[in-house]
Amino acid sequence: MSHYHDILRSKHAGLQKIEQQIDRRQFLTKTSLGIGAMALGALLNPKGLLGQPSSNLASEVSGGGLPGLPHFTPKVKRIVYLFQSGGPSQFETYDYKPKLQELFGQQLPDSVRKGQRLTGMSASQSSLPIAPSLFKFKQYGECRKWVSELMPHTAEMVDDLCFIKSMYTEQINHDPAITFFQTGHQLPGRPSIGAWVSYGLGSDNDNLPTFITLVSKKGGGQPLYARLWGNGFLPTEHQGVQFRSGKDPVLFLNNPENYDGEDRARMLSYLKQLNGIQHDTYGDPEINARIAQYEMAYRMQTSVPEVTDLSGEPEYVFEMYGEESRDPGTYAANCLLARLLLEKGVKFVQLYQRGWDQHVGLPGGIKKQCRMTDQPTAALLKDLKQRGLLQDTLVIWGGEFGRTVYSQGKLTSKTYGRDHHPRCFTMWMAGAGVKPGFSYGETDDFSYNIVKDPVHVHDFHATLLHLMGIDHERLTFKHQGRRFRLTDVHGHLVKPILS
Repeated sequence: MSHYHDILRSKHAGLQKIEQQIDRRQFLTKTSLGIGAMALGALLNPKGLLGQPSSNLASEVSGGGLPGLPHFTPKVKRIVYLFQSGGPSQFETYDYKPKLQELFGQQLPDSVRKGQRLTGMSASQSSLPIAPSLFKFKQYGECRKWVSELMPHTAEMVDDLCFIKSMYTEQINHDPAITFFQTGHQLPGRPSIGAWVSYGLGSDNDNLPTFITLVSKKGGGQPLYARLWGNGFLPTEHQGVQFRSGKDPVLFLNNPENYDGEDRARMLSYLKQLNGIQHDTYGDPEINARIAQYEMAYRMQTSVPEVTDLSGEPEYVFEMYGEESRDPGTYAANCLLARLLLEKGVKFVQLYQRGWDQHVGLPGGIKKQCRMTDQPTAALLKDLKQRGLLQDTLVIWGGEFGRTVYSQGKLTSKTYGRDHHPRCFTMWMAGAGVKPGFSYGETDDFSYNIVKDPVHVHDFHATLLHLMGIDHERLTFKHQGRRFRLTDVHGHLVKPILS
């Protein structure tokens, strides 16, 4: 025990020596800024000095959220975002275009394309032949919405779905498009949606992260990077924590061999004291973020094994989610795990499924994807609904862009491919705060342009935050001299879809 005290004394003495070596310019800078901050604080809040809390601070929500949030009563307590990476084709899923059957193989009219850019993968094609979907559509539910035969399980839940058929983005390639959807900007470095929610609203469970990410192990396709669920310039405790399949769901969480929980608790106690000295010396808020992460990791040693253990689920649950739900790390198993995490109070669950990027052989490829995802997606909706969770949970399904009406590569009566198309595509939401059995926005007969009620990515983000009780223009963070927000300087609330 004396060894730990010696370390603390040595660390404290070292920091004092560094402080004594600070030159005159640094001293004047630090003290002048400190005095200026005190003066400004006195002007803005005279009662807030000398430890007297202001009325605004008294309203701070539990779980570490910002003072004054939520801005208004939220309709949504938690979100599960089923991100379909690669860009699902709207033609084979939810945007029914029967008139295309008469136009098989004909050239996409210039009056429809309107000179819009193409990717490098199809720009060199000598023709852009129209490729109608090979799959049949039917109307389902009381709302009579059209759904592809590839989605029979989701079709059963259509009366709970709120379709947005007029989504659009500015990004035509995968990485910037996915980054745009996840962070509100096409370039890396911004905080992700879940990180903003964590920063603004805090946690509902002290033993689990506010924001958890699940990446399905099957599907292939475009790579996904940890920055997609990163914290950007927000404090690091708000980054998404990735849960993996296998014996270690969270990397580096378990104790080393012959190292028990009491040892870990003692180590963390002394580490917290060392970091406290560091924080008192330099005032770097990132030090407190590290302390919070260490303490969360310690609590997760107990909570994570419990929440990731699916063995206690009854047989009918596995049957509902499908056979692959027994295989950890699959999309089906991750949908089931997402339900368990939501039940435990995790506020934002981001689930990624890759493999929707079908430039060639689309009919076979998308059929395989739908087999992997349709039943588990519908099961998650049913499961949340029967447990009473769907009434305050928002479920989101969609990718980073849509696909082209023309075939990329050779078009035959049995196969074709589709290139990236950012100008219009379909997403859906279900659950709290959105109208069930509803469809918003329309595309033309070629699903190439929006003809009614366009919804931009920033509009989607603004609406999502609104449902959680956040005014997207007021949730900001100052970084490098300016205030940033998820919606940048854009975004409008899509009021017609709100229930």
